[in-house]
Amino acid sequence: MTPLRILHLAANRWWTGTADPTIQLVAGLRARGHEVFLGVIPGDRFEAKAREAGLELLTGLALTPRAAARDALRLRALIRGEGIDIVHTHHSHDHWLGLITRPALPGRGRPSLVRTFHNLRAVKRDRLGARLYRRTAAVFAVSRQIEARCREVGVASDRVHWIPGSADLARFAEEADPRPVRDEFKLGDAPVIVSVARLAPNRGHELLLEGFRLLLRDRPAARLLLVGKGETRGHLEQLVAELGLLNQVVFTGYRDRDLPLVLATADCFALMSAGSDESCRAALEAMAAGRPVVARRVGALPETVVHGETGFLVEDDRPESVCAAFSAVLDAPERGRAMGAAGRRRAHDVFSPERSIDTVERVYRGLV
Repeated sequence: MTPLRILHLAANRWWTGTADPTIQLVAGLRARGHEVFLGVIPGDRFEAKAREAGLELLTGLALTPRAAARDALRLRALIRGEGIDIVHTHHSHDHWLGLITRPALPGRGRPSLVRTFHNLRAVKRDRLGARLYRRTAAVFAVSRQIEARCREVGVASDRVHWIPGSADLARFAEEADPRPVRDEFKLGDAPVIVSVARLAPNRGHELLLEGFRLLLRDRPAARLLLVGKGETRGHLEQLVAELGLLNQVVFTGYRDRDLPLVLATADCFALMSAGSDESCRAALEAMAAGRPVVARRVGALPETVVHGETGFLVEDDRPESVCAAFSAVLDAPERGRAMGAAGRRRAHDVFSPERSIDTVERVYRGLV
């Protein structure tokens, strides 16, 4: 089929939230022969990671409100010069920028404008948002909750498309050796719970720590690895001290290249919040690594974790409920391993990057 010419805009500079799914999508579309251009805020981890993935980035873009007029001129020239078919946006700023910078192309009209909503709060309920959505040809929602919200704010059902999150399955395909990480943190053969999440407000770390503290009553040898960095680390370290968990909780810092090894240490993976990208990639990666997942029923986690089969969903904010879920996994190691194996199969069957790319490509074709 005729390759498409697609412009992706992501007004993000950090390696978090929308960054990895955007890179996976752009790389996958390019691998299928499409001409894909990607613009991000320069000068930080998103740009560096995109280049590591072999992607060439647009130059001369700032993607900030202060530079909107200059960016608009740059994008108009690009769209006209390259004959762009689709403008695919990922944040509110680049969504508006995409709307105002699509010149009509000779004999083709304006390129179609589409948007991926990576979190629920990005779907606005105000009049400006309604005007923007009416002029958007298609939207992609990374969770069923976001999908429902898009319909609630007036986006026509036939323009709303669910795309499940995805993980780099090949990266976690093989059983990694947990010994280097267990040796690094002197874990021995202790049962280990791992949580990967930015250390930021509203990420559920307080609930996780309270639930883990209760678990220690019956499993005093258990250890909790908190993987990530962020502005609340000091607060969480103080809370760990107050709860008397200094010898049981390990702050590993940010782990990237050896993340498969870190996940391999886990007898159970935990995620208490959806974060900035509600497809909850951390849980998908844990499933791909064959780990049972204990998670709260937030974001895309209800359609990701199959309760009782690939892990457990916690229905409330009670530490006792979190503790009970941990115990259900750790008290029956064979069941935990079976859940991990089922999670790996589910990650491959439902959450492969190819499946998301199939959906996006099909929508693009329908618009063009």
